[in-house]
Amino acid sequence: MSNELRNFLALSYDELEDLNLEAKEKRKSRVAPEKIREERLKYLTDEKRIKAVTVLFSDLEGRLHMLDYDKKFLINSWDNLTFDGSSIRGFTAQKESDLRLGIDWNAFYWAPADFFGPGKVMVFGEVIEKQGGPYAADIRGVLKGFAEKLNKDEGYTLNAANEIEGFIFKGTDAEKTYHETGKFEYVNTGGYYHSLPGDPLRNFIDLSAEVQRAMGFQNEKDHPEVAPSQFEINYGYGEVVAAADQIQLYKLICREVATKLGLTASFLPKPVVGVNGSGMHTNVSITKGGKNLFWDAKGEEKLSKMGWSFVDKILTHGLDICLLLNASVNAYRRLDPHFEAPNQIKASAVDRGSMVRIPIGNDKSMRVEVRSVGPDANPYMVLYSIFKSGLDGETAKIKNLRQAERYLPDNIYTALEHFRGSEWITKILGNDVKGRYADLKQASADRCARLLGTVVKAPEVQFHHEVYNQYLWNQF
Repeated sequence: MSNELRNFLALSYDELEDLNLEAKEKRKSRVAPEKIREERLKYLTDEKRIKAVTVLFSDLEGRLHMLDYDKKFLINSWDNLTFDGSSIRGFTAQKESDLRLGIDWNAFYWAPADFFGPGKVMVFGEVIEKQGGPYAADIRGVLKGFAEKLNKDEGYTLNAANEIEGFIFKGTDAEKTYHETGKFEYVNTGGYYHSLPGDPLRNFIDLSAEVQRAMGFQNEKDHPEVAPSQFEINYGYGEVVAAADQIQLYKLICREVATKLGLTASFLPKPVVGVNGSGMHTNVSITKGGKNLFWDAKGEEKLSKMGWSFVDKILTHGLDICLLLNASVNAYRRLDPHFEAPNQIKASAVDRGSMVRIPIGNDKSMRVEVRSVGPDANPYMVLYSIFKSGLDGETAKIKNLRQAERYLPDNIYTALEHFRGSEWITKILGNDVKGRYADLKQASADRCARLLGTVVKAPEVQFHHEVYNQYLWNQF
């Protein structure tokens, strides 16, 4: 179809980067929401080349949902958007289905037209109850409220940076068709830091990095990971809600780029037996007035007393929050000590099998790294549970807590038992959301055999139940 009559917005990557970095700086500086809203509405009104606004939000399990609103409709109706919550996993029941969708005007992005289509911009939404308050199952909203209250009451800024690993496989539907093929096909077998310029994995990494840069990610480094066809693209830290938004965008970008190349980007924690799985190492810190509160030049490992208290509380609640950090059946296959898996509930500066690691840092970069996180987890749930536990949790009276012989579960059933029985989870999520989340995970677990990796037989089809059910239940 000819495009000669169309005049839709399609900006260069340099122009996109400038716009996204400007928006990012305003968000970081906490410009008043009303001012940002006014600016965005004026921009949308004046920029005639924009046809639609893509609004993004996440369900209880972290699956990203996107709605395209006609620009003119959104300008006139941004404060009265509704949707059917009963169609979203973990949201409302059918009898009470209507929910409202607010706009977080600070979380506004310009995306490359060659990957996301011309004439569109993106913005994150906020799920709101019919009465107008934040919706309890919208964990992004819960995280945002928690972070804003801490900033107002204590002057704290919660920071996070995530190292998200994934795999690239041949074919555009490698996960969907796994039950037919019984295997994933690598595009590269070079291993850690090794790929030739121009090979499929390098092309994928380069293109993804370009899109991320254009969307204001402020990239740091990228490389093939330890396992064949595995990748990691690192970018700078951000305020906690923006950091969680970037995780969602990172996975969206990787999947879109892979599809354009005829490949599949997979964020299953352990898609292939016998090689390293994928993690989402989560680095966190807290600043106040520009000062890193986790830094102490005289502290053990240069970590402050506040930082060590944060670590101790994470270790105390490790079993409570395990199901939030490792949210799928497949995630527990990754927690295998033979493949550098961080399954030990302890803290260390050097042992990569520890749940918590204390990386080398300085007064700017000192942080705590939580390594026992799967890349298919809800990023808002991950960051909320880590910061909430590290700041407001308890410290267990366990001898030598930081080096005690304690381990994370090796299966989702045990993780579910800890989760259901946890008073701490009830306190931070509430009974209703806790129950909904547990029921979703129980249903997913019940669709898989207890002995992970077994092959089950159904009439006229034999398939590896676990990967296929992960696909069916949108766990990645």
